[in-house]
Amino acid sequence: MQKRVFSLCLFFFVSVSLLKAQDRLMLADTLLISGDTIIMLGDSIIIKQQVKPVYWENGGNFNLSLQQVSLSNWNAGGASNFALNTGLSLFANYKKDEIIWDTKLNVSAGFNSQSDRRFRTRKTNDNFIFISKYGRELTDLWFLTTQLEARTQLLSGYRYFRPSGSEFDSRSKLSDFLAPAYIQSSTGLNYRKEYDNKDRISIIASPFTGRFTVVLNDSLSNAGAFGVIPGENIRAEAGVSFGSTTDIQMLENIRWKADLNLFTNFERLGNFVVNFNSVISMKVNKYITTRIETILIYDERVLIQQAEGPPRQAVQLQNMINFGIGLDF
Repeated sequence: MQKRVFSLCLFFFVSVSLLKAQDRLMLADTLLISGDTIIMLGDSIIIKQQVKPVYWENGGNFNLSLQQVSLSNWNAGGASNFALNTGLSLFANYKKDEIIWDTKLNVSAGFNSQSDRRFRTRKTNDNFIFISKYGRELTDLWFLTTQLEARTQLLSGYRYFRPSGSEFDSRSKLSDFLAPAYIQSSTGLNYRKEYDNKDRISIIASPFTGRFTVVLNDSLSNAGAFGVIPGENIRAEAGVSFGSTTDIQMLENIRWKADLNLFTNFERLGNFVVNFNSVISMKVNKYITTRIETILIYDERVLIQQAEGPPRQAVQLQNMINFGIGLDF
């Protein structure tokens, strides 16, 4: 008898528990709002939200360094001077399915002003570099890519000298805005590797490359500067190019970014035009940065004026070390 009573009680308890659970499920409400599902059980709310894919990644960096020296009745000699160097880097990268599109812009300018010379303010840095690369995936690491690259400067460039027997400096114009400008379009195979820490390496070989040298300043084009035919404003070439992009975290607060571009004309295979840009950034803290910037250019058609003797072929090298404000965004 006691076993029957205990079995009935146990059955009753289990039945009531199941009914309560069923009632709670029957009270659940489901709302569909813009593809999101909200399930409410009693006092609990469970929200399931779709994760929206992110196709664009963009950002940049701004840097500024200043130097000022003021002298008055300074017996040790010297001259008051002011120096400024600034740069802006922007990038926008797109990736969706089998398509990639990487674009970046680097603009830099620098000036030096010294009180005891005829032309007080002189340019020390002036670069404009735009690179855009569109590719379609062939494998995980290989892409068929088309790249457009444009390089020029924003302000006039001068060579300063003092004529024999003169007490004052003179200057002659060497370059100007869009004089020269180099525009290069290439299509080829691109090896592209990205790492979890955002390091990136890209190498592209382009058997089909068009390169245009633009000289829009009449006096420079009439002199046949930068390899154009005298009197012409544009020189077109076809050839082969090789390029690489490197973005590597070398140490915890040290990052290296570099771009290399090599171009050789079909008519003179093996004689390369070289453009190399390198920036090593060393962050002291969130706002203070030390930058080592190096630019190397070689073009056999560009003759460089020497301090003595006639112009000749030479490697152009610019190296800068800046300590100042650096803002990432």
